[in-house]
Amino acid sequence: MKLFITGASGWIGSAVVPELLGAGHQVIGLARSDASAAALSAAGAEVQHGTIDDYDSLRVGAAASDGVIHLAFKHEEAFSGNFAAAGEADLKAIEVLGEALENTGHPLVIASGLAGIAPGRVAIETDVADPQVAGPRAVSARATLALADHGVRASVLRLAPTVHGEGDNGFMATLVGVARKHGVSGYIGDGSNRWPAVHRADAARLFRLAVEQAPAGSVLHGSAEEGVPIRSIAEVIGAQLGLPVVSVAPADAAEHFGWLGMFLGADIPASSAFTQELLDWHPTHPSLLDDLGRGYYTAERLTQRA
Repeated sequence: MKLFITGASGWIGSAVVPELLGAGHQVIGLARSDASAAALSAAGAEVQHGTIDDYDSLRVGAAASDGVIHLAFKHEEAFSGNFAAAGEADLKAIEVLGEALENTGHPLVIASGLAGIAPGRVAIETDVADPQVAGPRAVSARATLALADHGVRASVLRLAPTVHGEGDNGFMATLVGVARKHGVSGYIGDGSNRWPAVHRADAARLFRLAVEQAPAGSVLHGSAEEGVPIRSIAEVIGAQLGLPVVSVAPADAAEHFGWLGMFLGADIPASSAFTQELLDWHPTHPSLLDDLGRGYYTAERLTQRA
């Protein structure tokens, strides 16, 4: 297939593109900068210049393809406090892509999230996300699934909050930075709350399987591990940095962890049993704790601060 990928040069996209190319697909990658375009060309992909706000570019890329994987999201805007605006931009991009694919039978796979799906219990693929709890991306997910009634093989891939691997600069790298700043590796309360996790290479393979095989209207879970206790994460980070591991009171979480304090105390385990059976997806790459224990999270931060 010839596949159009938004967010193609991002953390996940830069693993999805070679996964697709290695399986014999052609890739058109959306690039918002010359650097992104150069990276995509070097990887062997075609380049479509534009952003997710450039609707003409989205239409051209989708119309020239046999399917779309939508990974782009305005993360900087979201984490600067304007999550609603980032969600609105995501929804509009999905609407434009859906219109371009209407009545073609072509696949549209979007990235969504597992946070807030079923707080406090193990989320499964049939759980319906409440936008009041899961946020604006739940609205985008609903709009995507509705496209199944308009001749689009649409599916939603809910990713674990930490998609880890060498080069990750997300939640885990942020935790390492917080530990360095305060001289302790912290967790909130008793640290028994759980986060699902998936290695970037396993997530990339799942996106490929989804665009190739997922039935219209599918909800998929990209979680190789159902739930890793946050205290266990703090313990590995503490061991890597040679720092004490301490509990942070919930009332002090925002001051200690910054913006991450809003999320770190959540208990959001998630199963991927249905997804694994449906698509014959079996994660094979290192676990989150194994990845943290390999040292490149701490080594990268040291290099960046040098």
